[in-house]
Amino acid sequence: MALLQITIIPLGTGSTSVGTYVADIQQMLIDKGVDFVLNDMGTVIHGTASELLSLAADIHEHPFTKGAERVVTQMVLDDRRDKERGIGDKKQAVLDILTTREQSQ
Repeated sequence: MALLQITIIPLGTGSTSVGTYVADIQQMLIDKGVDFVLNDMGTVIHGTASELLSLAADIHEHPFTKGAERVVTQMVLDDRRDKERGIGDKKQAVLDILTTREQSQ
C-alpha cells in the first residue's frame, strides 16, 4: 500500500481562506470511505498507488465544482512495497527512536 500527501490550493475564489474547500474535500473522502488524516499542510491518504492517483484527480477537480477558477495541486506519493505501512506508522517509528534515545541517556 502507498501513502499520498495531497494539498489543494484553490485560486480565483475571491478569498484567501481555503477552509471551506478543504472541508468539502474531507467530506468527499468520508463519503467515499477513504482512509485519510488531515494535517495542517494537507491530507494524507492510504491506498494502492493506482487508487491514490485516481483519487488525486477527483480531489483536484472538486474545487472547480465549487467555483474555483484555478487549482494548484501538490502531491507526494510514497509507494513502499517491501513492507505494509499505514497512516501514522512513519511518525510512530520516529517517536519510538526518540523514546529509545531518551531512555538510554
